[in-house]
Order: sequence, then C-alpha cells, then structure tokens
Amino acid sequence: MSPDTPDPYRPVDRPDEPDLAAAPPAGPATPPRPPADGPAAPHGGWTPPSGAPDAGSPHPGSAPSPDAAVPYPGSAPYPDAGPGPAAPWPPAYAGFPEPSGDRPRRPLAATGAIVLALTVLGVPLGLLWAAVAPDTPVVKTAAGAVYAQPQPEQPIAADGWFSLLGLGFGVLAAIGLWVVLRRRRGPAVLAGSALGALGAALVAWQVGRRVGLAGYQRLLAHAPDGTAFTKPADLRAGGIEWLFGLLPVPFGDLLLPAFAVAVTYTLLAGWSRWPSLRPEPEPGDAGGLSWGPGATPAPTTAPEPPAPGAAEPPRG
Repeated sequence: MSPDTPDPYRPVDRPDEPDLAAAPPAGPATPPRPPADGPAAPHGGWTPPSGAPDAGSPHPGSAPSPDAAVPYPGSAPYPDAGPGPAAPWPPAYAGFPEPSGDRPRRPLAATGAIVLALTVLGVPLGLLWAAVAPDTPVVKTAAGAVYAQPQPEQPIAADGWFSLLGLGFGVLAAIGLWVVLRRRRGPAVLAGSALGALGAALVAWQVGRRVGLAGYQRLLAHAPDGTAFTKPADLRAGGIEWLFGLLPVPFGDLLLPAFAVAVTYTLLAGWSRWPSLRPEPEPGDAGGLSWGPGATPAPTTAPEPPAPGAAEPPRG
C-alpha cells in the first residue's frame, strides 16, 4: 500500500501517515443535489442515488438504513439546500388547540341553558293543557262547591291529558336537543334535559290550573247556594309533597316529561353509530364529505414513466 493511500489499521503515531481523526476523509461533505428531472422522493425529501453513502448507515457504500429520518415537508433536507436558514420544525403538538381555562365550565353552562329553555317552554305547554282539558261542573252549597255528578270523569280526563302532553313534550324535547346540540351530546345534555323537563312540568301545571281560577273563586265566594258553574282543570294524580316540611318533592304526572326525555335521549345514544355520540368524519372522507350510495370515486391517473438514467428500484 502506498503512502498516499491512508490505511485505517496503521498506527497513528507514524509521522509519515496522515491523522484520520484530525482530518476527515476526502469526498463531498454532503450528498449531491438531485437532478431537476429526476424522480421525486416522497414527502418532499431527497432519495440518495444507488450506492451513495447513507446518513443513517455506519459504513459508506451500504444500503440506505430503513430507520433514516425523512426530512419534514417544507424544511431544508440537507445543509446545502440553499442560502438562508432552514425552516423550523413544527412543535410536537402542532395542530392541536391550546387548552382553554373555561372548558370545564362549558358543560355546566350548556346544562343551565338547556334547563332554562325547557322550563320556559312549560308556559305554552300549560296553556295547551288548559285548552284541551275539560272543566268539571260543580254546584255551590253552604259547605262549598260539590260535584254536580256523583262520579265525574272530567278530573280523570284532565290527568290523562296532562300525562299525554307531558310524554309528547319529553320525546320532542329529547329529539330536538339530539339534533340541535349534536356537538355537545353526552351526559351534560341528558342531565339538563331531564331537569328542564321537570321544570317545564311544574310551570305547565301552575299555568294551566290558574287559567279561569280567579273566576271560579269569585263565584265560589259570592254566588248564592245552588248556583252551577265549572271548576278549572287541576291534577289529582300529581303534585308536590314536602319532605320534612322543607324539601319539595314532585310526584305523579309531574315526573312523566322528565322520564320521557331521559328514555328517548338514552335510546338515541344507544342507536348512535359514533362512540363519542358526536358526528365524526368517516375514514377516507375529503373535507368531511363521504361518497354517496351511487357515487363512484374518480379514476386514478397512471404513474409517470421514470426519467432517463434513473436508478431502478430493487427487485426482490
């Protein structure tokens, strides 16, 4: 071996031999730039030519290492990529929204808004109940008002109408909340809908029973005995009981709207095809749109032929 050819196995203490640790081997410091008409590498990076040394391989001339990192799109792949500083790499959690401090309050705010909205809807529900429920005929006596018939059916009809209207209100409220608040589906909406339906039942009961109540009390106080008039609709199978004289507890027909909205919302959640109950993009969707039943994807274009002089891919 000639003195001009460095030998890595010769001792470095010989003065006539170059020091390999101090001087790097001759050759380009970085791989050459790819030709303009060469094949494009995936992800906007650069594929070294066949036989070129790989940055992730310890031995020059060996095959490229599969663990070699591919440059990120938009960043400088090698030091000689051009003048100017390289583009910065994105942070580890780029694209994710920053955590907000008011996120824990959002479910509480949504629950409160639902409770308030459904409770207000109890006003038209009570007016509707007062319009469809029949009044009960009574007769004024010295002891007060008594039923004009021995077993009147009007009080039972009033309870029945309130039950039917309450059940329908609960079902429609659950479906409406499921459709409108599709981005907030979950336990918070379920709890708010149940509490709001209970509040709507209380408001509907008080509004409906007071329609015509002032006229009934005036006749009861000033009409002579034997006068026949009607009593407004009221509930007999529902109301409020006071627990220990402090805590009001509703019972009977007042619980039906809350029961209906809870059952309906739970069934809708059980039939949902999304685990999170919120609409999610299907795999392969573009821009949140999926192929329809009769739609067909556009045909793919044929791959371009390799450029002249390009290295052939390895064949196994």
